[in-house]
Amino acid sequence: MSTVLLTGASRGIGAEFVRQYAADGWRVHALARDPGNARGLAEVCRVSGDRVRVHAVDVTDHAAIDALATDLAGTPIDVLLNVAGVLVANPFGQSDYERWMNSIRVNVFGPMKVSEAFVDHVTASEQRKIVTLTSVLGSIGGNEAGGMYDYRSTKAAVNAVMKSMSVDLAGRRIIAVPIHPGWVRTDMGGSRAEVDVATSVTGLRAVIAGLTIAQSGRFLTFQGAELPW
Repeated sequence: MSTVLLTGASRGIGAEFVRQYAADGWRVHALARDPGNARGLAEVCRVSGDRVRVHAVDVTDHAAIDALATDLAGTPIDVLLNVAGVLVANPFGQSDYERWMNSIRVNVFGPMKVSEAFVDHVTASEQRKIVTLTSVLGSIGGNEAGGMYDYRSTKAAVNAVMKSMSVDLAGRRIIAVPIHPGWVRTDMGGSRAEVDVATSVTGLRAVIAGLTIAQSGRFLTFQGAELPW
């Protein structure tokens, strides 16, 4: 049985990942900041039975991440999915630096810390994949609209993190990629977004399932296309 561990499982894309992977018979470790208030996740768990194990972990709490990694020592993790993220998008001249720093902690430090804590678990698996959900808005080459300094900068930064990870973990045969899930209709994406959650996650899972070591370090979309850095 394959195993996936993902952050940001409480709602939206994260909860749909839990639902789809569990429905396909995967063992799922679902990390959520406040599982008690995650109604979407609770419903998924109700129908998924013991295939899903929920962990109350905030990705900014490094001690909690380390504790969970110790608790799961010896557990191979085929796919490590960094889903948790926040969106702050203040225009030029109105930067909220405290909120910006929190975005860095969640969007950049979070995926890095989780990946470092669980790298041995991934190494021990068959698939050996570390995936971080990023955004096309993190593409410097594709930025023609400006604005969104805080969000763009954190996504560009985590793209750089994943690229370096793909190089540093190549000796372990780990595939590390950032993937854009599309503009998805979630609390973050809003009601006018182009893609529904189920379609995005179905596409993401297909891309993840087909990843090869030759694709490690590439910047991909949920449809498998490659984006400019």
